[in-house]
Amino acid sequence: MNQVLMKIPYYPGCTLNTVAKQFDSSARDSALAVGFEMAELKQWNCCGATFPLAPDNLMGLTAPAKVLSGARKVGDTLTTLCSVCYNVLKRTNSVIRESKEKRGVVNGFIEEEYDGSLSVLHYLEVLRDRVGFDKVKGAVKRPLKGIKAGAYYGCMLLRPFEDVGIDNAERPTIFEDLLKALGAEPVEFPNRIECCGAHLAMNDEEVVTRLSGAVIDSAAGMGAELVVTSCPLCQYNLEKSRGAGSSNGVPVIYFTQALGLALGQDIETLGFEKNATDVMPLLKKKGIA
Repeated sequence: MNQVLMKIPYYPGCTLNTVAKQFDSSARDSALAVGFEMAELKQWNCCGATFPLAPDNLMGLTAPAKVLSGARKVGDTLTTLCSVCYNVLKRTNSVIRESKEKRGVVNGFIEEEYDGSLSVLHYLEVLRDRVGFDKVKGAVKRPLKGIKAGAYYGCMLLRPFEDVGIDNAERPTIFEDLLKALGAEPVEFPNRIECCGAHLAMNDEEVVTRLSGAVIDSAAGMGAELVVTSCPLCQYNLEKSRGAGSSNGVPVIYFTQALGLALGQDIETLGFEKNATDVMPLLKKKGIA
């Protein structure tokens, strides 16, 4: 009997459609392997990439609101992978749901009648809450046995907690729980919830190098042989800053690449060649590739 797949509307965002295609493709294939389909929205636009910090900047909510409105027409849940997109969409959804006045203005701008009733879930939440990590563990065909992996949350998955937090803001475990299910050995490190420097990469590389370099050094200092991310911008900053410390040989990969690897996907399809540091020597050393 064919497996009935759970179908969830999916917002890829700009980066996963361009320079982070390996993040997108490994996630789609992995989803099918654990029982759900990511149904990409037929029409979508950039989320804006930054949640407006000025309370009266309602124009800054129009781009993500348009995405949310479109998603609500095809379902009651929307999932995404990029931490920044997730942060912007979920916070915008909260504003629209909680403020009748702002909802009216934003809807006027986008010419829609959206009420904030969509449930915005990060892919990690879908795995934990809709699929279940036990089911993920049961689908593992190539355990990541022996790999000491550091899960890097950054700030966008966790803060502000009242609007976004997918887990405990100070001591999250969702990422580590997934790594355990995949057979890896999670390594907690002090800088795992610190900012990588984010958009400062465009105008102050020195700050980004210092912050991201500290993240990699922190992970390597606790024994991590691999760092796993959920954000293309974090991925870029961490990879570019590896030379700042003694940890410049530590590969940085997307969590969906680790997931696809453990689920038995063809290694050639996981896009590891697009990552800045070759992870293959580590995989061969551990007998995984």
